[in-house]
Amino acid sequence: MTTSDIETRAPRAPRAAARPPHPSSKPNGQWKVDGPAPLNGNEEWKQVDDGLAVRERIENVYAKGGFQSIDPTDLRGRFRVWGLYTQRRPGIDGGRTATLPPEELEDEYFMFRIRIDGGQLTTEQLRVIGGISTEFGRDVADITDRQNVQLHWIRIEDVPEIWRRLEAVGLQTTEACGDVPRTFLASAVAGIAEDELIDPTPQLREIVDRYIGDPSFSNLPRKYKTAITGHPSLDVVHEINDCSFVAVEHPELGVGYDLWVGGALAAIPRLGERLGAFVTPDRVAEVWVGVTSIFRDYGYRRLRNRARMKFLLADWGPEKLRHVLETEYLSAPLPDGPAPADPVGAPDHVGVHRQKDGNFYIGAATTVGRLSGTTLTKLADLAEANGSRRVRPTVFQKILVLDVPEDRVDAVVVGLDELGLPSRPSLFRRGTIACTGIEFCKLAIVETKANAARAIDELEVRLAALEPQIGRPISLHVNGCPNSCARIQTADIGLKGQLVTIDGEQVPGYQVHLGGGLAHEGSPEAGLGRTVRGLKVAADGIADYVERVVIRYLADREGADETFAEWAHRAEEEALQ
Repeated sequence: MTTSDIETRAPRAPRAAARPPHPSSKPNGQWKVDGPAPLNGNEEWKQVDDGLAVRERIENVYAKGGFQSIDPTDLRGRFRVWGLYTQRRPGIDGGRTATLPPEELEDEYFMFRIRIDGGQLTTEQLRVIGGISTEFGRDVADITDRQNVQLHWIRIEDVPEIWRRLEAVGLQTTEACGDVPRTFLASAVAGIAEDELIDPTPQLREIVDRYIGDPSFSNLPRKYKTAITGHPSLDVVHEINDCSFVAVEHPELGVGYDLWVGGALAAIPRLGERLGAFVTPDRVAEVWVGVTSIFRDYGYRRLRNRARMKFLLADWGPEKLRHVLETEYLSAPLPDGPAPADPVGAPDHVGVHRQKDGNFYIGAATTVGRLSGTTLTKLADLAEANGSRRVRPTVFQKILVLDVPEDRVDAVVVGLDELGLPSRPSLFRRGTIACTGIEFCKLAIVETKANAARAIDELEVRLAALEPQIGRPISLHVNGCPNSCARIQTADIGLKGQLVTIDGEQVPGYQVHLGGGLAHEGSPEAGLGRTVRGLKVAADGIADYVERVVIRYLADREGADETFAEWAHRAEEEALQ
């Protein structure tokens, strides 16, 4: 089957704008300004046939015919909408990442992303995921920093059976990837934390149940990320999502949400901005639809590298975006509202904590998100043996066991330790996250998870005696390419994978970003890290560099309260080498 064999559909025409925005000398592919005619190949195939439609072909054609039967446009385009990316062929070094055509770079196996909105999982669901990993995915499973689980080594022949098993327990991969509303981040302690302002679960479920899989939003200019939290720790990295709702208490209207728009990282990072609008719980879905529709209708589609919401916000500004939202997309204007209060508490939720119902939740650290199906199954068994039926991954590659009776807390803590999931981890195991890296990712240049895990092991030995002085986790984020899936620009120490020249030889390594942080991570305010001219770290030198810079920080900081990020921004470049 080829693209031409698929029935061509006319694109959905957006509503006419009351007044077009500023004229452009060159069309940007904004549907409400330039019309829906596609201006690049990616937009063309999306209009030929929606990504949602490829599921039928996967089940009835490709799973039966095998990898070689897959239409290339489906394989490298529409499959993403169902959580499927071809993974990197083993043995291809990072220097060839940008030079090989897709058919040489990709393997005949898939990375398979399971959508877990808000990280909300039952132990039954976790056991099913573990079983799928063990049976179909060579026992590999990754917890991502967007509360998903990713499997690897998946064959197209097995996808229909995997979907059947997932959907039997209420899980899905619908719109887990692609130019769609991807998995929604939500507070991992939603509905259970003693100190939360509001449980965002009803708002989360309303949007997911009504709009995920809706063709109205399955052709956006690029990927689109949403976050919502009711917890005072601000635990969903709201500043780097396209659309975020952060709980606040309005002096007259009670508890609702502050609206943020336009955050994203990648190669050109930009933090989101407040629109100054207060959203009552009953209007969250309407407002989400409005903001998402603005992106669909006004987002830039001509150039893929400018097709994120952050670029539209940069051109329009928050005042104009709010005006368009209220006048073109909402039933009524939004009241002004307060900004979120300074964050309180640790957003990764590691440790033992009392719930509002008297039970406890226990947050445990993975090692940079890498687990196995066997471990996930054992985790489900451990939770159930101690009275729990719920677990939740966090946006920091951690995992929580909920609803643990007080007399079973110690048993769960011990059991988690035995699984390699400590609830009292070292500061470096707690603070380190990593993306997929060159092991599986076709965009990566450098290995990440194995390098980061080795660095953690070494730092736990080298700096163990200094942990009382350090006092708080120093975030170390390791990324295999410039795209920042591991949020390198918002880490205390962010490592961006690239080929680097050290002692005259080009080797895999990392560019260093220092002093980044979001509002919840101990910074006075959210900010992006600085890069240090000429500072490069070899792939096998992470522990050496972190040890060196942390010791210098402890020696130079102005009092125990000065954070690593504060020090890194004021330090001379010599101190950061």
